Amino acid sequence: MFAPGALHRLGELTRGLGATRVLLVTDPGLATVGHPQRAAASLSEAGLQVFTFDGVQENPTERHVGNGVAFARSHGVDAIVAVGGGSSMDCAKGVNFLLTNGGRMADYKGHGKATKPMLPSVGVPTTSGTGSEAQSYALITDESSHLKMACGDKKAAFRVAILDPELTLSQPRMVTAVTGIDAVAHALEAFVCTRRNAISVAAASAAWRHLATNFEAVLQTPGDLAARSAMQIGAHLAGTAIENAMLGATHSCANPLTAHYGLTHGVAIGVMLPHVVRYNAVTVSHLYAELLPGFENPGEELARRVTAMTVAAGLPTRLRDCGVSESILPLLAEEANQQWTARFNPRPVTDADLLSIYQAAY
Repeated sequence: MFAPGALHRLGELTRGLGATRVLLVTDPGLATVGHPQRAAASLSEAGLQVFTFDGVQENPTERHVGNGVAFARSHGVDAIVAVGGGSSMDCAKGVNFLLTNGGRMADYKGHGKATKPMLPSVGVPTTSGTGSEAQSYALITDESSHLKMACGDKKAAFRVAILDPELTLSQPRMVTAVTGIDAVAHALEAFVCTRRNAISVAAASAAWRHLATNFEAVLQTPGDLAARSAMQIGAHLAGTAIENAMLGATHSCANPLTAHYGLTHGVAIGVMLPHVVRYNAVTVSHLYAELLPGFENPGEELARRVTAMTVAAGLPTRLRDCGVSESILPLLAEEANQQWTARFNPRPVTDADLLSIYQAAY
């Protein structure tokens, strides 16, 4: 459901799923702008009991999920609502897996491994970034290896996604920037990945149109609700594209940077994406031409366009400016090649190829 102010329908829609006792999963930082409180109020007004779990951190691990499971179990919940960015939504899905099916998150790596029914859930994104509300996967970080485990099951998908662009008005400029760049990467990677299909292509190209024409606008005029709306729809469509296809080398390169240096995901994405686009253009230049028609070298033009967006956002464009050591690049390349998204890059990658991409970004 998309509409400015749609959050007020959360209680009604959640009750419609048969809920009586609701686990509200959210990020503690959101309390300062009141989104979780408004969500809880809507649920309570619909006659539902609400139990708020705000132990979510960026890039949630199995430990965060386990804490949520213990909290949910102690309150006997029968539905889950996630309010926040991708981390809140991923954590909520992870809680749903373990609360209903038991075991550990590693048991659900891949797709379709949950054998028992899962609780009905609702996703309410407060950023225009991950598109997690459109996906059946929970991305949970393995604390020992720093690899992100993608645990997917159609039963884990939110029954309802509420897109209320008014919730994104409160985003700090940096959050707008890093989540927006992430959404752009989702659209561009899903558009060309090896699992591309008619549905993902339609969703990714529509996402690109929404995002590319509104990214600078939301940075320059944060209160522009029309631009905020377009960004949120674009991020959702990019999430839909991922759900129906996959990502590529940009994401596999970004994850080790976050693991080793604590770089915000969107910052790492913004640095790496132009160089992956250039690398992939050798194979898929004709596809990039569909997104940027009329250019002799669409891959180079697209890479420049992404860099311009990154600069407009005030984000770094080189790894050296992020405090990354040049000596660690071979290790990063090796770890990037172990990330599952690398397997779906349209141009195959080896450790050496990924090292060359990191070196170009350095």
